Amino acid sequence: QVRFCLFPLLCPIVVLTMVAMSRSTLFVVLAWPLLALAAEEQLTLQSRANPIRKVVTMLQTLQKKVQEEGEKEKELYKKFECYCKNSGADLAGSMAAAETKIPAVETDIKESESTKAQLDEDLKAHKADRDAAKQAIEEATSIREKEAAAYAEEKASYGDDIQVIEKAVAALEKGMSAGFLQTDAAKVLRKLLKRESMDGDRQTVLAFLDGTQSSEYAPQSGEITGILKQLGDEMAKGLSEATAAEEASIKAFEELTAAKEKEIAALTQQIEEKSVRVGEVAVQVVELKNDLASTQQGLEGDKAFLADLEANCGTKKSEWEEHQKIRSQELLALSETIQLLNSDDALDLFKKAVPSAGSSFVQVGKTDTSLRLSALAALRRAQHAAA
Repeated sequence: QVRFCLFPLLCPIVVLTMVAMSRSTLFVVLAWPLLALAAEEQLTLQSRANPIRKVVTMLQTLQKKVQEEGEKEKELYKKFECYCKNSGADLAGSMAAAETKIPAVETDIKESESTKAQLDEDLKAHKADRDAAKQAIEEATSIREKEAAAYAEEKASYGDDIQVIEKAVAALEKGMSAGFLQTDAAKVLRKLLKRESMDGDRQTVLAFLDGTQSSEYAPQSGEITGILKQLGDEMAKGLSEATAAEEASIKAFEELTAAKEKEIAALTQQIEEKSVRVGEVAVQVVELKNDLASTQQGLEGDKAFLADLEANCGTKKSEWEEHQKIRSQELLALSETIQLLNSDDALDLFKKAVPSAGSSFVQVGKTDTSLRLSALAALRRAQHAAA
């Protein structure tokens, strides 16, 4: 510091700097460039203006710049602080929504899976019922075919027998009994009577056909003719009953077939609809599970991000408070330095240390020893004044 005082104009600045350092160490950093400027002022000797005023002006400019930068940084920090608050609130809302959604989605998944299981059971039952209905139609068709065949055979038999009886009755009524007995119809009638249960009347007719009675037949008695007519009526009645039974069987078969076909159609429609529904529910289950996984993953991500956000915002807040503290110290150091340089003591010290215009040449020519002595004296006075 004594070496810098080899320049007369620099000595007051050094003294003032030492005084300011007793209040704030930060001023050292700010004073060195200003000291260099004062040294340049001394060397060039281009101006006799008070260099302290220039230092004060520069410090005031620096003070204003520091204040402006502080305002800008404060505005940026407010925005960051707002981001922390808003982001935290948004994340908290998102997490709350996810925590509410997850149980609801899990419930939907269980319900959908239960619905699908029920649909699968319904489809299984519908298919079984449809197969049973088809089987019933097949069995009914088989029975119907057998019944139809039996009826056809029975009808043909009744038809032949009735026709034989009618021929016999016609021949007997015409008195052609002898000729009838020689015909094939008589042989058929004989077989018919032997096939039927043999009561007294039928045995009488059979005896007639076998020729054991008198060949002369008295038509007026009408005994044989009556018996044959009665037999024909019974056969006609049997045919009528068989026909009625066949018709009833056909009707029952048609009703059964219609009902089963209607049942099959309804079951087929249910199978188709529920098959589509099963596919939709299966897709819904997959989508719900994906949604659940995505929501759970998002919730974990939000928790991690919120924790990181809180940590970063807390760190930034601490850094900001420390930065504000340092800036306050800077501004305080600048303010105190400016106040010190503007004081009357600083002005008196400058006047004593700076040579007059008439002695400039002589002062430049001073020896190194005299300059050191002057600087030391100035330093002692400054220290005494600060004490």
